[in-house]
Amino acid sequence: MNDVEEAVAAAFREEWGQVVATLIRVTGDWDLAEECAQDAFAQALDRWRRDGVPRRPGAWLTTTARNRALDVLRREAVGAAKLREVAVLARDDGPYDPDDEDDSGVTDDRLRLIFTCCHPALPMEARVALTLRTLAGLTTPEIARAFLVPEATMAQRLVRAKQKIRNAGIPYRVPPAHLLPERTTGVLGVVYLLFNEGYAATSGADLVRTNLCAEAIRLARVLARLMPDEPEALGLLALLLLHDARRGTRVDAAGELVTLEDQDRTAWDRAAIDEGAALLETALRRGRPGPYQIQAAIAACHTTAATSEETDWADIAALYGELRRFVPSAVVELNRAVAVGIAEGPEAGLALVAELEKAGQLAGYHLLPATRADLLRRMGRTAEAAEAYARALELVENDAERRFLEKRLAECRSA
Repeated sequence: MNDVEEAVAAAFREEWGQVVATLIRVTGDWDLAEECAQDAFAQALDRWRRDGVPRRPGAWLTTTARNRALDVLRREAVGAAKLREVAVLARDDGPYDPDDEDDSGVTDDRLRLIFTCCHPALPMEARVALTLRTLAGLTTPEIARAFLVPEATMAQRLVRAKQKIRNAGIPYRVPPAHLLPERTTGVLGVVYLLFNEGYAATSGADLVRTNLCAEAIRLARVLARLMPDEPEALGLLALLLLHDARRGTRVDAAGELVTLEDQDRTAWDRAAIDEGAALLETALRRGRPGPYQIQAAIAACHTTAATSEETDWADIAALYGELRRFVPSAVVELNRAVAVGIAEGPEAGLALVAELEKAGQLAGYHLLPATRADLLRRMGRTAEAAEAYARALELVENDAERRFLEKRLAECRSA
């Protein structure tokens, strides 16, 4: 029973996006696609326990979900339009042929759906949130944390976005290639946040969700090939590769978080670092800097330093200052505070953190008190640091991060 549950959980992580993308393509109904995909995974728990895990779980799930959608549409088929939907779904037994679609050049089901979701009629946050929900299977709480908004707020945004798609008659298709650039920002944002959720999971037992990282990198590669002259597409792929090169060293054998300064740099993926650095250089030569290129440059500062002590933190702080022009967010300011705290001393970093706290920004974000705690710890103010670590523990939801903060708290209290 446990083996089957693990197999279904693994299939959800790896196949959810493909199953939903396929159903949306053939039905054109967002809610129906999600409902039938969920039903297929529920059936898998019983059927796989009885019949065994199929050799191709994704194909089994897609077929089961599609049959379920066909049954639903048959029951609801009261008009010509519904009957046409049933006919299309019933005959969709062969592999997907991109030649039957438009001239966008996007031949990947999931990437096609990302472009479809990122319609300019939708607010940018709604485009990204909808795609994360549909393609990555992220829950509403996970997406809310990614945007640093309350869960109820994000739930309302998702509902309004679906209503907008339905009421405005937004088609489930990719526009021609010459119209793709107007959706590029949203598409890149989706892939970026998808990787972020995989690289530092907002909740759960694991700090890293490898499948999400791999899927984000795969999609970023497709985008880079699709738009070779778009420097931000190259910058995004470079950024993901440079981060992913360190993924294996972020937790130890026991699953405990390892800070950047303590990671084994000899275990970093040098091939990924070299590829990321080359992509970044190519992007920068285009002469059109953007937020992903700047973040890739920051990541390169870390991955190209032979030791933690050789990291150019002054350069990193300056790059975060430049990033503020493109992304004027409190999270960027917090990251800059960390860099300044190392480059100029913890007092300087603490002053920047205090400004964020005074402005009431990042309330409920555990890394704000965690950053304050770390800076205070470095200054030897362990009692105040312990208070800040305790506050961070009240907010953190990832188990690996929680254990790390508990360890730091214990150290401060014993000191």
